[in-house]
Amino acid sequence: MIENFPFYLALIVVILFLIMLANKIKVTYPVLLVLAGLGISFIPGVPILHIEPELLFIIFLPPLLYEASWTISWKELWRWRRIISSFAFVVVFLTALSVAFAANHFIPGFSLALGFLLGGIVSPPDAVSAGAILKFVKVPKRLSSILEGESLLNDASSLIIFRFAMIAVATGQFIWYEAAMSFSWMLIGGVGIGLLIGLIFMKAHKYLPTDSNIDIALTFLAPYLMYIGAEEVHSSGVLAVVSGGLFLSYKRHSFLDSRSRIRSLNVWESFCFVLNGIVFLLIGLDLPEITEGLGDVSLSSAIGYGVLVTVVLVVARIISAYGAVVVTLIARNFIKVADRRHPGYKVPLLIGWSGMRGVVSLAAALSIPLHLDNGNPFPQRNLILFITFVVILLTLLIQGITLPFLIKKINMSDPDQVAPEEETELLIRQQLAEKALEHLHSNYSELLEKQPSLQQLARKWEDNKKMANDATMAEECKVVYLEILSEQRIWLLNKNKEEETLNEEIIRKQLQYLDLEEERLRYI
Repeated sequence: MIENFPFYLALIVVILFLIMLANKIKVTYPVLLVLAGLGISFIPGVPILHIEPELLFIIFLPPLLYEASWTISWKELWRWRRIISSFAFVVVFLTALSVAFAANHFIPGFSLALGFLLGGIVSPPDAVSAGAILKFVKVPKRLSSILEGESLLNDASSLIIFRFAMIAVATGQFIWYEAAMSFSWMLIGGVGIGLLIGLIFMKAHKYLPTDSNIDIALTFLAPYLMYIGAEEVHSSGVLAVVSGGLFLSYKRHSFLDSRSRIRSLNVWESFCFVLNGIVFLLIGLDLPEITEGLGDVSLSSAIGYGVLVTVVLVVARIISAYGAVVVTLIARNFIKVADRRHPGYKVPLLIGWSGMRGVVSLAAALSIPLHLDNGNPFPQRNLILFITFVVILLTLLIQGITLPFLIKKINMSDPDQVAPEEETELLIRQQLAEKALEHLHSNYSELLEKQPSLQQLARKWEDNKKMANDATMAEECKVVYLEILSEQRIWLLNKNKEEETLNEEIIRKQLQYLDLEEERLRYI
């Protein structure tokens, strides 16, 4: 391990360079990272990395799911709960079923149980890949909310299918009522444990004498305790992390102060940024180990099976997306909560095409044991691993590269946007200013007459209240302001050097204020 440490550091440098390159050429970075991993794996003398599934499940998965649950909007998640639930559970099951029958029919030696096992592994689309693509293109809010919400839940449903299929392969039988009870416990237990641990952490943040550093440390402990706690009682660790993360995210303003919220956001963004890069590079680096285990199956046949399963996945997801539209059109005649507007063909097509696979599929495939309980080798394990790799690679390359062009070609309008975002933001600012002035005059009228600082705040809110739509800071004005901030920063640094007796903490405080002002420009 320690002798390969320089190699691991070099991988981090490669990851950072490739992500910068991906941002420069407007390509989703998981694609470049997987290809780079493939290329590095063929370099003579490069250490062969053995990826432990526990490493992916325990170390990588909880924080990535936790961070995703903090960034998603609970309001949007609840608004589109029916379509999100159908894709996260029903569509995942139908996709796994399609893969099971296709594998059983076309791949020699594949039973239906093995087909379901493979289907459970490759059925969940990857949240990171879709998110990396959507940041380069503008899509309606409902589409991004559905994709984000689905990605939070489909990992749990696919891993539940995976567990049941593992039992069926190992025992040769499937007892439906035991499976139903186990499924219910995985759902209820996972959500319950996540909410319980989330509540405990919320109380700890709120009532213990914490500071921002301790708050951030607690946020790192939370997802791991949720995941491990749920898995120890044989419920869904994924659902525990998602439910607990959503709960804490929804309540964040009641137990975290502003400094903890700002600092934790920056720390988590950087942490998950590195984790995502490592995961996708590891996918490419793992190819030699996967291909070496194919045994009697030729490489060309294994690639063909991988292509077949990929086609089944893509077709099944697109058909399911349009099937969901048909169900919605029928349901709106009987229930009021169904969306009464016709979604058209664009949204289902994009949802169907945005099914890139990633880390969860790889981790599930790697977690298949080498031997059954009776000591026999696990059937088709190496072929399942290779097919999973091919599916991840093809969906990332084909769908990952073409999805931005498809989104731009379709050029969807947002049916939920009644006014431009700029107008809505301006209206909110004006209403905030009115609320501030109302509170100030109602409760502190006498103090307002005596304190110049409060009078200055009141004038600022009066200006915000009267702000016109064209009064927001234009881009050329932002350039001037950034230049002024840069000049102020240089002056502070020079002053700190020239005056030896000046307390540097004062200078640092002013420099931090300039940094906050520069950050504020992103939101005005």
